[in-house]
Amino acid sequence: MSDLHPLLRLLLWLLLAYALLVMVACAFQGQLLYQPHVGGDEYLVTPQDRGLEYEPVTLRTSDDLHLDAWWVPAQATRGSLLFLHGNAGNISHRLDSIEQFHRLGLSVLILDYRGYGKSEGSPSEAGTALDARSGWRWLRETAGLAPDEIVVFGRSLGAAVAANLARELKGEARPAALILESPFRSVPDLAQRLYPILPARWLSRFNYDTAAYVAQSEAPVLVIHSRDDDIIPFAEGEAVHEAAPEPKRLLMIGGSHNTGFLESETVYLAGIEAFLTEVAGLR
Repeated sequence: MSDLHPLLRLLLWLLLAYALLVMVACAFQGQLLYQPHVGGDEYLVTPQDRGLEYEPVTLRTSDDLHLDAWWVPAQATRGSLLFLHGNAGNISHRLDSIEQFHRLGLSVLILDYRGYGKSEGSPSEAGTALDARSGWRWLRETAGLAPDEIVVFGRSLGAAVAANLARELKGEARPAALILESPFRSVPDLAQRLYPILPARWLSRFNYDTAAYVAQSEAPVLVIHSRDDDIIPFAEGEAVHEAAPEPKRLLMIGGSHNTGFLESETVYLAGIEAFLTEVAGLR
């Protein structure tokens, strides 16, 4: 390289550095998407620490893995909610949300995906789909609930998992409602938006096409998104809402990606209450 013109040499070094960046981004996609160890693997608290009765549940997936879950029944219930959380942490980090859903009269089954918390296995796109199905199956077969008594809820990455589950549940098997909080259109689209200097859309090994999934859902859809979201732009939630068939609603809140549901609690709870009552028929 010593005989090359300085500008050409600089260009080659820049190209090599860019190629290395692309290779690193491609190699570490899984670690960027799935972050089960953020906040630790152990429980920070349990529902009992918040004064909530609960039952530890072990779910069994169709590929024979055991998942950790909690069943947290509400005292006066209008229905039950399958809670599919985001890409970081474990079920013990979601007690604030469980308390909110209880205030709305919803019992909650919350599960840790494979590789999260105390659940077996390692996370994958196909695996999270199987994990969601195991939660739905437990509510139907073990808890004995009818589909129209169940709300499927997903936040962030969990919104894609929830929408994928809902699209498979047709006719009389469809849930009472599908609630998607802070969703993205798809992993390739979001990755390209977040990393515009990389060919992220073409490099992505993950799909999680929330917009396509929700377009095939037959359940009433509520999309919740903050205009201040610092991780998934509001426009992503708008696009998911646009893709959903009627009946649907868009609830705009404020606050950050991880705490908007608390920062905008009054608007958040009122919006979900109105949707459950007026659209989903859960009174």
